[in-house]
Amino acid sequence: HLAGNRIVEMVLEVLRMSRILTRPAVENAIKVNAVLGGSTNFVVHLLAIAGRLGVELELDDFDRLGSRMPHLVNLMPSGEYLMEDFFYAGGLPAVIQEMKEHLHMDTLTVTGKSLGENTSGAQCYNREVIAAIDKPLKEAAGIAVLRGNLCPDGAIIKPSAASPELMQHCGRAVVFESIEDYRARIDDPNLDVDKDCVLVLKGIGPKGFPGMPEAGKFGLPKKLLQQGVRDMVCISDGRMSGTAYGTVILHVAPEAAVGGPLALVQDGDLIELDVEKRLLNMAVSDEELQSRRQAWTPPTSVVTRGYAGLYVKHVLQADKCADLDILVGGSGPDVYREPR
Repeated sequence: HLAGNRIVEMVLEVLRMSRILTRPAVENAIKVNAVLGGSTNFVVHLLAIAGRLGVELELDDFDRLGSRMPHLVNLMPSGEYLMEDFFYAGGLPAVIQEMKEHLHMDTLTVTGKSLGENTSGAQCYNREVIAAIDKPLKEAAGIAVLRGNLCPDGAIIKPSAASPELMQHCGRAVVFESIEDYRARIDDPNLDVDKDCVLVLKGIGPKGFPGMPEAGKFGLPKKLLQQGVRDMVCISDGRMSGTAYGTVILHVAPEAAVGGPLALVQDGDLIELDVEKRLLNMAVSDEELQSRRQAWTPPTSVVTRGYAGLYVKHVLQADKCADLDILVGGSGPDVYREPR
């Protein structure tokens, strides 16, 4: 009710989205998401919002602005507490006040007031839930952007939800060509896999699935779970839920369905991950990759008509926001034609 009233007031005040969602506001959002230990979905969502408004934003901005921000909020899945606990500890206003030296506090908000005015006087009531900026839960926990011959256009990982011992890792690839292939074989007791392997799932990107579902946090092999294994390096061109955890590399671009290097990974390839150096590589020679590329054939799309067909034709890759290319660019507030 109150939100609806405010929307009407904003129309009367001519307070448009383009005045609120500015580049400084976008930078604030990246930093706040980082200290929250926020979702990886935030990346494609914010890229898409910025794209539709014509605000300049690139994948590397998330790493440059957010990856070194401290982790302040002890909230699942990167911590111990629930959203209700966060609310009673002071919520987002308390976090913003805690990190105000890192933010553009003069940015305009939907209230018609600045971010600083909205959060002035906010307090933290529970330091177990919201840490002080000088005593963070982790020194640097924002989303990291990886590059390498496996993801030349980028991939992302959420360090605050990953296992520290896997942040630098080299393992043998166990490859699933599709979500159906994964479902059919993941719990096969004869699957050639151990805890040091790297699980690779192809075909769940924007075009490949299509729709880039939250299937990037996929379950581990049953026989390893029975041995007590709780995390492994997992790689895909899909997304994962903001409530998921693990050493999960997502949004690999270009995706497998369009012939990205992910499409060329084979069982047994050594995968090298170094989050500190922002590297994700497969130890395969350029000559071998070229040979595999020549032998590769694009998968047949499961959709060809209707909205789904239009989507597959126009959807961008994850590093560009996974939005439709026909929707990128600010349209402005003008009404094209009056009906009467």
